[in-house]
Amino acid sequence: MLAGAVLVAASAGLSLAQEVTSSRELLKTVAAQYPSVLKRRGIGGTVKLRVLVNANGTVKDAQVLGGNPILADCAVKAVKQWVFVSSEKEESIEISVGFDPNSAGE
Repeated sequence: MLAGAVLVAASAGLSLAQEVTSSRELLKTVAAQYPSVLKRRGIGGTVKLRVLVNANGTVKDAQVLGGNPILADCAVKAVKQWVFVSSEKEESIEISVGFDPNSAGE
């Protein structure tokens, strides 16, 4: 099992990164889609989420703790598709998804 903060690389060209604070290992991630109009205008930032993960490893719910509302929606849609290793109980996990308009790719 992984402990502490784990930085998960996003798919190439999407200009974002995810940070997960949990002891549960990630089995599947889906990168958030960065709206091209926001990237072109230099609008970026970090979205913080509190995610409730079912015992079976699927995401039950995601609550936005902070960040740009448009980017938050993109982050929630992606994180709800993530899958974690199964556990004996539900777990609340904090996740940060960063959107960097200065990164290469589109």
